[in-house]
Amino acid sequence: MTLNLFPNHNQPDANLLPYDGIVNNYGIIIPPPEADGYFDVLMKEINWQHDEVLIYGKRIITARQTAWYGDKPFAYTYSGVTRRALPWHPALLAIKETVEQYIRPYSPAVFNTCLLNLYSDGREGMAWHSDDERELGKQAVIASVSFGATRKFAFKHKHTQEKREMMLQHGQLIVMHGSTQTYWRHAVMKSAAVHEPRISLTFRTILD
Repeated sequence: MTLNLFPNHNQPDANLLPYDGIVNNYGIIIPPPEADGYFDVLMKEINWQHDEVLIYGKRIITARQTAWYGDKPFAYTYSGVTRRALPWHPALLAIKETVEQYIRPYSPAVFNTCLLNLYSDGREGMAWHSDDERELGKQAVIASVSFGATRKFAFKHKHTQEKREMMLQHGQLIVMHGSTQTYWRHAVMKSAAVHEPRISLTFRTILD
């Protein structure tokens, strides 16, 4: 099922998932001129590095580039590799404040880190996974903001294999919370039709 959900007045849509989790779509919260400016700054000033993952004991360098920023140099382990957060970039702090303002009527979450992903074009994606690392705790709230090319974002239930899909646009916010990471995997789907880069910002709360 493909979801075409762009709520009015940036109030979150009803849950995009049918059960076992909560995903809310706030639509485009950063209008194109401002989003264009953020995109340019993030492309030029973020400390992008090719990601490393550990697969069957072997380190693989991905085409996708990543960066991680936060309140302090938190240690965060995913895909078998441990990373440490860099000090906040001013643009990330500004976007974080905007996100927290939008979700405040619905969630008390205050984020202390941001994991960024840079996809050069549609040949680069993100495989099925859950953000269920112990550093995030249970019932994690993860807010994702997209910049650049529109890409298909998909969810697949771990047991029933039921799927939900949506297109994420420039300046759009979605929030995953509840038991989403326990029961659902998500992915950024590859597409030969996409020739422009996309940046995703995923704001999280690392537990001390």
